[in-house]
Amino acid sequence: MQLIWLRSDLRLLDNTALSAAAARGPCVAVYVLSPQQWLEHDDAPCKVDFWLRNLSELSRALGELNIPLLIREASRWDDAPKVLLDLCQQLKVEAVHVNEEYGINESRRDEQVGEALTAEGIGFYSYLDQLFFKPGSVLTKTGTYFQVFSQFRKVCYERLHRSIPAMVVKPAAQDSLDIASDKIPASVEGFETPGEQLRALWPAGEAQARLRLDAFADAQIDYYKNERDFPAKPGTSQLSAYLAAGVVSPRQCLHAALQSNQGEFESGNVGAVTWINELLWREFYKHILVGYPRVSRHRAFRPETEALAWRDAPDELLAWQQARTGLPIIDAAMRQLLETGWMHNRLRMVVAMFLTKNLLIDWREGERFFMRHLIDGDLAANNGGWQWSSSTGTDSAPYFRIFNPLSQSEKFDAEGVFIKHWLPELAGLDKKQVHNPADVGGLFGVADYPSPIVNLSTSRQRALAAFKNLPSRQAQD
Repeated sequence: MQLIWLRSDLRLLDNTALSAAAARGPCVAVYVLSPQQWLEHDDAPCKVDFWLRNLSELSRALGELNIPLLIREASRWDDAPKVLLDLCQQLKVEAVHVNEEYGINESRRDEQVGEALTAEGIGFYSYLDQLFFKPGSVLTKTGTYFQVFSQFRKVCYERLHRSIPAMVVKPAAQDSLDIASDKIPASVEGFETPGEQLRALWPAGEAQARLRLDAFADAQIDYYKNERDFPAKPGTSQLSAYLAAGVVSPRQCLHAALQSNQGEFESGNVGAVTWINELLWREFYKHILVGYPRVSRHRAFRPETEALAWRDAPDELLAWQQARTGLPIIDAAMRQLLETGWMHNRLRMVVAMFLTKNLLIDWREGERFFMRHLIDGDLAANNGGWQWSSSTGTDSAPYFRIFNPLSQSEKFDAEGVFIKHWLPELAGLDKKQVHNPADVGGLFGVADYPSPIVNLSTSRQRALAAFKNLPSRQAQD
């Protein structure tokens, strides 16, 4: 008997560990609920709900192949070795198969499970699945992990020219086993179930993920480069939640993009090239997790920035969290996050820079808040994005590059369509006034909208001074 331990790979198609397990003999699947660990990792309730809904769909799909899906609980990952060993001994399992996960806690968990199983003569096999290239295989000439994305991408392109990662075959149906699938719980204690409105935005299952991927690759990808920065337009793939939970694989995404672009990833359709570039950003940040484990420990990638004099400003932090900053593009973006579990990527950068530069609040506060609300929350991508925006990370924005929320708003939501959708109290303003209601004489018609909590110009100068005063910065100057 083979056991496939499912984690962030909730799909039947192109699932490396599942195909490998099924090829070796009769196969059973298990998913381990770890509510305490999820709370410690700040996983969002809407994300946990999305996992459970996808597990229900996957259980049905596996059932058609006569592969039972069992549910076990190890509240913290420290409990996983015993829980899995007990299951293996109960079912007389020969080997456990997993797809690799990345991050300090994930690696430690898998190492401990592997040791516990092999000590009892049970095999433990892990496979490259959620990345194109194994971490440690894309390195600089001196054998270190890349710190700059453009250099990392160049080596990835060279390797893609040699061979495109192939998709694995779907397992065939097996003979029926005398093991019943477990009922998938509708909820997990500690994580409230989101409203139906949010759930409807993110339907579960591989078929839904494939519909999105196909619709994007067939039509929208052509306009991706030009439209992806405009939050009022449907310019992005909306696949991030499905990628984070492994309902669709990055290989499926890559092949769909290549198919739309005659097999090219560096030339041809600029939309497809730009989207493949985004898939490689996702790859880059996961390699960073492995190569520079401090980022998994709430540490800045650039150690010298640990000395930054972040402000303790709880009222301003709360205003940012509750979409009450008085800057419409910031508040509209935060309402989108709170209501949908997702935020447009351009706006993730804008609100992150506002928090870390204009308010000079520690990026870790923003990183944690995002993880607690994002349906596509992913440690590598979220940490990478926050550190990029706060100029503490890899390949980061220079500290003196500070997005101005007003000019970003005027450039990427010129008509105010996005703002008015999320801030209906500003619907009466014209397209010039809507970006900065504080300029409207007497605030007529926007009495229920707050004044800006910070002066953009003086707060910008404050941020520049804080970065310039870093000891390492003074040494360079």
